[in-house]
Formats: sequence, structure tokens, C-alpha cells
Amino acid sequence: MSSSLDLAPELSVASTAQPSTLTGASPALELSPRLHNRDLAPTRLEGRRWGGYSIFALWTNDVHNIANYSFAMGLFALGLGGWQILLSLAIGAVLVYFFMNLSGYMGHKTGVPFPVISRIAFGIHGAQMPALIRAVIAIAWFGIQTYLASVVLRVLLTAIWPQVAAYDQDSILGLSSLGWVCFVAIWLVQLVILAYGMEMVRRYEGFAGPVILLTVASLAGWMYFQADTRIAWSVAEPLTGYEMWRNIFAGGALWLAIYGTLVLNFCDFARSSPCRKTIRVGNFWGLPVNILVFAVITVVLSGAQFKINGHIIDSPTQIVATIPNTLFLVLGCLAFLIVTVAVNIMANFVAPAFVLSNLAPRHLNFRRAGLISATLAVLILPWNLYNSPLVIVYFLSGLGALLGPLYGVIMADYWLLRKGQINVPELYSENPAGAYHYTRGINWRAMAAFAPAALLAIILALVPNFHGVAPFSWLIGAGIAAALYLLIAPRNRQYHDVSGECIAVDHSSH
Repeated sequence: MSSSLDLAPELSVASTAQPSTLTGASPALELSPRLHNRDLAPTRLEGRRWGGYSIFALWTNDVHNIANYSFAMGLFALGLGGWQILLSLAIGAVLVYFFMNLSGYMGHKTGVPFPVISRIAFGIHGAQMPALIRAVIAIAWFGIQTYLASVVLRVLLTAIWPQVAAYDQDSILGLSSLGWVCFVAIWLVQLVILAYGMEMVRRYEGFAGPVILLTVASLAGWMYFQADTRIAWSVAEPLTGYEMWRNIFAGGALWLAIYGTLVLNFCDFARSSPCRKTIRVGNFWGLPVNILVFAVITVVLSGAQFKINGHIIDSPTQIVATIPNTLFLVLGCLAFLIVTVAVNIMANFVAPAFVLSNLAPRHLNFRRAGLISATLAVLILPWNLYNSPLVIVYFLSGLGALLGPLYGVIMADYWLLRKGQINVPELYSENPAGAYHYTRGINWRAMAAFAPAALLAIILALVPNFHGVAPFSWLIGAGIAAALYLLIAPRNRQYHDVSGECIAVDHSSH
């Protein structure tokens, strides 16, 4: 990393151990090297490149990933009929669209990534807590998704060269020789993409989006004709009454919870969008419209398979594996491999890279932090995590339950308390009189609102007695945290709206 930052024409901010001084309307503002580097700095408004298509492609990859299809096909297995699945996912789509816009608008206005956004509500040092929760979840899932992508690669390689299956019989730390080769290969591909920064992420997401959309649409069409153009609309007699409506709304709430990670750090991407309209339009086509297309494809795939042989599938990859033509099997595997990598990068690589950079801005830029997080994802041997239901349910699901309360506090503070008025340069200042210093850098009121809501969300999510309301734990946690924060937050403060353009860097710098 260079010794100086090439910022706005009228300002240069040194990235050294000594704080730099920003002069302006206030007497003097020191940009702390413990809070600021080029990757954490605001993105200059001019030249932002994440347009409507980039956002649409981003969501296309995420919506049509294998895990989401497994979730939606699970609704079919629970007894929801075709129209009920469509309604359930439509409810989830509306919720995700609304909350994602709130996050996106914050990212666009401030131009800063999630760890810096968190400083607004939790304080310049208290923000490490929500950022680290997000990072731990992301690192674990980065490893797991890399492993799942490597499994698809193993299927692909054995389909092309059956003889390599001989290397899939041994075990080294729980993974075969072929498994290790595939895992390391996928891991390295992701590192290469991230080595070129967020602009390469944008280009890769833009390439992968149409690939997976065309693949799943073709797969649905093929299955539809395999079933003689008639599909089963449910596995048995469709649910009715209270049980039906509970499952419909539970499915919608769970769909929102699935996006609980990205709804927090969507600002990592939206900070590079030129205007609110771009975010709104990209989100509309990428979320509600895309999710409804996804829902239709899910109903067709599940209904066609059930019509053919009475089996309920868990994933579209099971259909791909039965394709009799080797060429089309390989193309299907390649498509799911491409989208799995795309989803992993956007959901589980970008977030921890910014978080670890935020921990030590003087020493870690985006690329170095990304390498560390990727290395940690290997060291945890993620295939063992994935094969342990106890770890998935109690550790990762428990951490996931904390995301709703975090979102509630951050959104209540930004939209309801401050009305969107943010002094962006002071997000990088350790001045005790700064707007986000609070008490030694921590906003204890935000912590006090978060703690009981988080405890309740964890109980609802994990305790079997609350199984009926568990799907709504994210919403309940977010609502209670927001209400508590608004109840105890001070009302007599004046907030100043100061742009970060004076310390902003070019989009290409990230």
C-alpha cells in the first residue's frame, strides 16, 4: 500500500502512523490511522460503476444458488402447493426488497463499507462487534461454500474422466486427494478474482448472472417436457387453514432471514452505485422479479420430478446428475460451479475482507485482509463443519439470529433518529468531541438495545419449544432492538449532514 492516498484534488490524506488533519467548517478534523485507509475511505460519487445491471446480476447469482433452491424445494416437501410457494416467496421478496433498499441508500449516500457504517450507531470502536459477528459467519460459510463448489467440480471431473474417481477413495484430514485438489483449485480461483478488487467482482458477477439464469430456465423447460408438460402442484393434499398460512408467512420470513447477512452489508456494493434510482431499479429486477422467476422454476422442477417418479428432490443438482447427455451434464455442472463461486464471493468474501481491514487499517488493505479470511476458511476444515448438524444449527444459526437485532439498531439510528444526517469525515476521527465517539468510542445505548433483543432472537431460533415462531426470529429481533434503541436514545442532539467527498477515493481504488 502506498504511503499516501490520492484523494479529492483539494486534499491529500497521509496513510501513516500519524493522524492527518482535515480542515474545513470545523476547526480541525484528524483522520485516525486506526480508522482509515484507502479501502475504508468513502467512494467518490463521480465514476461509480455499479449500475442497475450490475446489481441485477449480483442478485441473480444469489437468488438462483443451490442452497436457495434446496430451501424452496423444502417448502414443496412440507406440503405447500404451487400457488402457496409463489405467495410465500413473494412475501419474502417484498420484505427483502424493502430492507435491502434501506441498506443500499445508506451505502450510496455515505460511500462507506459496512464496518464504517456500523460506527454511526455503535461508535467508532463499538462497531467492531457487529462487524466481527458478520465476519465470523462469512468466513465459516466461505469455507463451506468453497467445499460445496469443490464437490460440484469433483462431479464434473469424474464425468469427463471417470478414472480420476480412483483418487476419491482416500482421506486426508477428512477429504480425499481429489477433494483437496478440487477444493484448493476453487479457493485459488476466488483469490485471483478478489486480487483485482471490487471492480473484478462486479465484472464476474455480471458474467455469472445470465449463465445461471439461462441454465436453470433450460433445466426447468427440459423437466417440463420430460413430465409430458404436466406437473404435480403438491406432494399430496395441499395444506389448508391456519397451518397453510403459518407456513406461507414462515417461508417468507425465512427467506428474509436467509438474506440477513447481505441486508447488513449490501452497502459494500451500493457504495459504488451512482444514484438511488439505480439501486431501486437494480434491486427491483434482481429481487422481486428474480425471486418470482426463481419460485416458478422451483415449482416446475419439484412438480415435474414428483410427477415423473413420485420423488421429492432436494436440489437441482440431483436433476443435473441424471442428465443422460455428458455434454449437457458438464455444462450444467459448470453453470452451478460458476454461480456458487459468484455467491461465495459476494456473500462471504467481501464482508470479512472489509472487516479485517477495519481491525488494522494501517497494516491490512482489502486484498491482504481477504487473503487472511480465506486462509482462516481453510484452517477450520469446513467440510467437517458442514457434516456436523450440531455446529450448523447451534453455532452458525445462533450467530445468524444476532443479525436481525444488529440491523434493527443500525436502521433505527440512521433512518428514524438521525433522519439520514451523517457527518461522514467524523466516522474516521478519534476526537473525543466527535459525533461518533460516544463513551470511549462505544455507544452503550446501542449495546443495551442490542443485547436483550439478541438474547430473545437466539432463544426463539434455537429452543425447540419455540419452533412455531422460530422462522420469525429475525423480524422479531430486529423490531425489538429498534424499539428499545429509540426508547433509550437521547432526543436532544443535533445532527449534521457532511459529505465524505472531500476525503473520497476513486471507485477503481477499491
